[in-house]
Amino acid sequence: MIKEINVQELKNLDHPILVDVRSEGEFAEATLPGAINLPLFDNVERAQVGTTYTQTTPTLARELGLRIISPKLPQLVKKVEELSKSGPLVLFCWRGGMRSKSLATVVELMGIPIYRLVGGYKAYRSEVVDYFQPKLPVQVVVLRGNTGVGKTDLLGQLRAEGYPAIDLEKLANNRGSVFGAIGLGNPPSQKKFEGLLYEELALLSDFPYVIVECESKRIGKVTLPVNFYAAMQEGIQVLHCDSMENRVLRLLKEYTTVPNALHEIGVALERLIKTLGHVKVQELRSLLETGCLDVFTERLLVEYYDKLYAYPNEPSSEYEFYLNYQEPMKALRKLEYYLDNKVVQPNGESAVFGVRYSAK
Repeated sequence: MIKEINVQELKNLDHPILVDVRSEGEFAEATLPGAINLPLFDNVERAQVGTTYTQTTPTLARELGLRIISPKLPQLVKKVEELSKSGPLVLFCWRGGMRSKSLATVVELMGIPIYRLVGGYKAYRSEVVDYFQPKLPVQVVVLRGNTGVGKTDLLGQLRAEGYPAIDLEKLANNRGSVFGAIGLGNPPSQKKFEGLLYEELALLSDFPYVIVECESKRIGKVTLPVNFYAAMQEGIQVLHCDSMENRVLRLLKEYTTVPNALHEIGVALERLIKTLGHVKVQELRSLLETGCLDVFTERLLVEYYDKLYAYPNEPSSEYEFYLNYQEPMKALRKLEYYLDNKVVQPNGESAVFGVRYSAK
């Protein structure tokens, strides 16, 4: 028997295996986080069935769909059977319609237990959109500081030790700067990014706050949801600083390990001409091409990034907390103490926790 399950009930399944039976194109645009793609139709076949549906009749479209799917069924069922050994299997398509129903029916006939998501991806997407409409239900702690001070490193350390840290740049697959996409591959779609952020917030929902790095509204090609960005502006602001020497070393370590990074940095320099002018950009290019990477990096920080973001490099009354990262472990413990004892919940109570998130 096929078990119909809605989005809320899906959350109660223990490690479900999500199978998206839509086309590769639909899957690439957005899907449920963690889903596996087993398309009944490829992109071309889906277009053919859709054209037949709109230009002739639904009956002919179904007949065409059946002819396309029939030869694929043995292999699809075999893959589904293998996947079912790892956990409860949940099939879905766009609206929980014919595609997921047809495969679920065949899978059930083969004696494989199966769930089918009512409403499909569309129902999940509606829940994500609804979540990002009202005021965000958690407080946001924002790490602010100039480029290279180690904000991303600190977020990773916090997450590893059980604190509710979210790496927005990792979700967006972009470092949030003119060189932000170097070595990171394709960015997610807006829908996919929002789904990933929604899942992170759901995973950390037992906490009254989350910790993020400061970002503009746009990170690369994606945009932060309006209510999340508003919560960042209204949240607790932590000023994060480090020495110029450490910042340069950190950035060199990050970028020089990326294949072909120097060439991509050289290309990206063109985008700074409007801000720095042709002469300075040419000087930077010369430093890059002659291998003077430490001087190149420091000049880029001083002449571009520090002027762009203009964060102070010393304690400031504009921020609730100051963190000097020259001794990373000492700074980490100092921030953890602050989070455990000083962060205030919306109801005015101190946010002290006996149990932290268990990172996996």
